[in-house]
Amino acid sequence: MNKTKRKQAETLYLILASLFITSLVTSNLIFQKFFHWNPFGLYEFELSVGIIAYPVTFLVTDIISEIYGRKRANKVVIAGVFASIFALLIVVVSTEAPATSWSPIGDATFKKVFGFTFIAVGASLAAYLLAQFLDVQIFHFWKKLTKGKHLWLRNNFSTFASQFVDTATVLLLLCSFGVIEWKLFWILLGNGYLFKVLFALFDTPIIYAVVYLVRKHFGLEGDGVEMVYKED
Repeated sequence: MNKTKRKQAETLYLILASLFITSLVTSNLIFQKFFHWNPFGLYEFELSVGIIAYPVTFLVTDIISEIYGRKRANKVVIAGVFASIFALLIVVVSTEAPATSWSPIGDATFKKVFGFTFIAVGASLAAYLLAQFLDVQIFHFWKKLTKGKHLWLRNNFSTFASQFVDTATVLLLLCSFGVIEWKLFWILLGNGYLFKVLFALFDTPIIYAVVYLVRKHFGLEGDGVEMVYKED
């Protein structure tokens, strides 16, 4: 790979990593608002708005795993941990900073919105680490088993398993700390997991399109071929 394409590959990696980190941090900050969604009148979802961005993290790690390999996917996962912790520290300091008398958002309102952020981020990180590393491991298990073929299989199987673990873990922790009532556990688990499964099915053609275009641009021929950096 020449220097120009190597730089392009690194730029693409940084863009994907930034999408991942932004989706992760945003979903942790906005999770306290819940909404109704009834697609085509078929099913009434009750979901946290945090779920809108969160499935993007699994989409991005699958793309990175396919193009750049397991090690680079794991690096993005670890970077997401540090980004979440840093965001949490900013929220804690901002909460403790006294509001002025003319501040549009007062202390009480700010604490009401971000008061459970510490618990939410802790629960999310525990679930996130477990689910994301599981996602990467299962993805490469199926990739090795199928000898790089059937991208749709490893994308969906890894996401189905990891998303269930993620949804169940974070809800268990949030209910245990009193952020969400236990009576809502099963309905939120079912709604959250179903939404993520539908998103996983929807993102399969997106992954195929992105991987195809990247492989074509960088000359990575064949199923399951990853980005390899060589000295010129």
